[in-house]
Amino acid sequence: MVRLHRKDLGLLALRVGTGGVLFAHGAQKLLGWFGGSGIEGTAQAMEAMGFRPGRPSAVAAGLGEAGGGLLLALGAVTPAAGAMAGAVAVHRPAGFFATQGGYEYPAYLGLVAAALGLSGVGRYSLDHLTRNRLDSPAVVALAFAASTAAAVAIVGRRERTLAAKAETEGTGEA
Repeated sequence: MVRLHRKDLGLLALRVGTGGVLFAHGAQKLLGWFGGSGIEGTAQAMEAMGFRPGRPSAVAAGLGEAGGGLLLALGAVTPAAGAMAGAVAVHRPAGFFATQGGYEYPAYLGLVAAALGLSGVGRYSLDHLTRNRLDSPAVVALAFAASTAAAVAIVGRRERTLAAKAETEGTGEA
């Protein structure tokens, strides 16, 4: 008789739900699914938000969200599954609440993905099937360090791009 474990079922539901949302956001960017604008539209939006060059930024954001969402839903290499710092940075000027265009929603998705990466994803996962070979403390530390370094680099570059644009516009140069 198969015995179901409530905690593991809860983790499965949280993973599949959050991973599905992240995957859908990435598919909007990459493929234009679910009402998204696809690579070209996303590239233009990324440029407008200060992420340059736009197309590689769009591909990276789409792959990060779609790939991270899929990994999270499957419970595979979970510590590497979710980083939302770029989305948080874009929405930061509007404050916290999503109703005002703020960063509440991407911050929450990032928090859930990070919490799952730290806590582990339970027995109903690919990580469990592989005996957590890719979910070791070293992989957790490496994934969080890499995510932090990437976020600092990406957000920092965006901030410098926006500052240079503001300075150019302030001096009237084209």
